[in-house]
Amino acid sequence: MQPAFAPRRGPILMKTPNHRQQAVRRRLAAICAVLGLALASGLIGSLIHPASQVSSRPTTGPFSYIPAQ
Repeated sequence: MQPAFAPRRGPILMKTPNHRQQAVRRRLAAICAVLGLALASGLIGSLIHPASQVSSRPTTGPFSYIPAQ
């Protein structure tokens, strides 16, 4: 029988991350969430309004609502 204090092979317990590592993880998670939301909204926008539809509409400028005399 092996003594309790003898070194064993098996899973090694990991240290819990310190405060700085947790802050970096939270910051990275927030940045990834914002980028993911921007990517998803851009994808949905491109599916709803394809480029051919947007370019076929007449362009409006800053003075297009003022009637020309």
